[in-house]
Amino acid sequence: MKKVIVLLIAILAFGANQVWAQAKADVKFEKTTYNVGDFSEASPVVSAEYTFTNVGDAPLVIHQAVASCGCTVPEYTKEPILPGKTGTVKVTYNGEGKLPGYFKKSITLRTNAKTEMIRLFIEGNMTAK
Repeated sequence: MKKVIVLLIAILAFGANQVWAQAKADVKFEKTTYNVGDFSEASPVVSAEYTFTNVGDAPLVIHQAVASCGCTVPEYTKEPILPGKTGTVKVTYNGEGKLPGYFKKSITLRTNAKTEMIRLFIEGNMTAK
């Protein structure tokens, strides 16, 4: 009976070790906040591009990118990013109809990386015409 219990404990320990040792994607952004600087209300659309690398050991997938408001639109690499490879997230801010001044908007990414939620920021200052 003791041998059976010891054997079961050994099997459980081995199985738990295999679950923890599974490959996992991990993402590293060059920067998570992009300041577009000053731009005119006469030309209210600006964009920022964020470059990231999969520093994990499994393919990285961005499941979803959600902006904090309708004036900010994210586009991102849809196919899985292999370990060691890079991808991009492009964010476009449209200040048309907005009051001039400073803004800071966020984009939340949902991924399969170790850190499942990542927040990016775009900020700048729209000046009057």
